[in-house]
Amino acid sequence: MKLRLGLPKGSLQESTFQLFRQAGFIISTHTRSYYPLVNDPELEILLMRAQEIPRYVHEGVLDAGISGLDWITENKADVVEVASLVYSKNTSNPIRLVLAVGEDSPIKEVADLNGKRVATELVNVTEAYLRAEGVEATVEYSWGATEVKVPRLVDAIAELTETGSSLRANKLRIIATILESTTKLHANHAAWDDPWKQEKLQSISVLLQGALLARSRVGLKMNVPNGALDTILAILPAMKTPSISKLIESDWMAIEVILDEIQSRNLIPALKSAGAQDIIEYPLSKVIP
Repeated sequence: MKLRLGLPKGSLQESTFQLFRQAGFIISTHTRSYYPLVNDPELEILLMRAQEIPRYVHEGVLDAGISGLDWITENKADVVEVASLVYSKNTSNPIRLVLAVGEDSPIKEVADLNGKRVATELVNVTEAYLRAEGVEATVEYSWGATEVKVPRLVDAIAELTETGSSLRANKLRIIATILESTTKLHANHAAWDDPWKQEKLQSISVLLQGALLARSRVGLKMNVPNGALDTILAILPAMKTPSISKLIESDWMAIEVILDEIQSRNLIPALKSAGAQDIIEYPLSKVIP
């Protein structure tokens, strides 16, 4: 049995490979290869444009795939969402499909686009949004370099952005957010109805989500004298209850917790002042709640 899985080629490829690597799946490929190797004999991976993956999943060519909600919606793909994976090319934030106009444009709000021309890669999503807003505009497909088309070729664009830096660099101003999109592990209904494939997908989902959760967490170990235990516990956050064990033939206790990485910067000096010793911070590979 094999699960045929489509992964995005291009800007999202490296971050996807890194996530799978952290989850325990080592994927290797040559520059021009669309069929990478993976250290799991139950997986067959194909690389293709994220824009196409939902369509091939919907049509049953792929059992499952990873692509954004934006492209699932654009393709009108009837698929099963297995997991939402909040990561993107540069950040751990969702991406947005936004409407943008030139900095000096008289267009201030969506209603001002009535009768105007909009360029985008996501024509179906943009048309549906404008229709819902009661706006009649011409929406045309853009083959690339969409930002430079304003204002000479079109009045506005609908563009995907993570940080907005590219839009600002091209002197564009956002007037509305059409859609907020995260990456989705999704499957076609036939694959999901297959018990073996569903179990495989659920296992992959647990590992990928555990890897993502671990990225913002660290583990903390320390030794604490019995007399300072209550003080230490009062200042320690934890996902649940800290693990506490008694050191052999000693009046010291060993404590271990998992916490948000950003918290450790202030916690470690406070723990040291409260009497903790031998404090160790370590990275995590996966956190499975």
